[in-house]
Amino acid sequence: MVLFNKVANHQIRGIALATMGWIMCITSMSLPQWRVWYMEEPMLSYPSMAFIGMWRSCICHHLDNSSHLRVCHRYNYHDTLIPLDIRVSQHLLLVANIIGLIGTASAVLALQQVFAKKPRKNDNYNPFVLSAILSAIASSFIFLAVMCNYFSVSNKKGVAFIPSFQMPVFYYAQRGGSAMGVASIAAILFLLSAMIFISYCPSLEGGMLPDV
Repeated sequence: MVLFNKVANHQIRGIALATMGWIMCITSMSLPQWRVWYMEEPMLSYPSMAFIGMWRSCICHHLDNSSHLRVCHRYNYHDTLIPLDIRVSQHLLLVANIIGLIGTASAVLALQQVFAKKPRKNDNYNPFVLSAILSAIASSFIFLAVMCNYFSVSNKKGVAFIPSFQMPVFYYAQRGGSAMGVASIAAILFLLSAMIFISYCPSLEGGMLPDV
């Protein structure tokens, strides 16, 4: 049984990866740096930047070399002025967050089952298969959200905010922000956890149990 528990430690690593992926998915959703806009300013002032995120947008005015003013505006799920690409990404990330959480919880339950019960040599059922499927789906949804934002940046799409946001309508240049990197890492972590979960082989583990 000790040998069996040592091999099951691989699944603990999978749970750790899935948990980190879920945390990074939530973090990427809260960050505004999905798109970074650079605006042209008069020659006597410093350039300004705007950050466009999934749930909030910020504009950053550089006052001098060492200080800046940052103003953020939140928009909720029901705002009608949110463009389609951000709306789609919101759905993808929300679903990925829920699926990733369920997948991680099911992996914990599967691990409890592995440690609590002695596996049968003829039983080839992998208790982590559900966790593997859910983690793979979460990874795919996050990746789709990243690609959706990437294509929007590549196609130089703008965002028409309501006047009260005081956000610029035009920008000098646009690029992807750090939130895309955080989300990409979350997708990779979920994918790695799915590979670990699906690689679990009950028949092989059962053969490692000592005879009683």
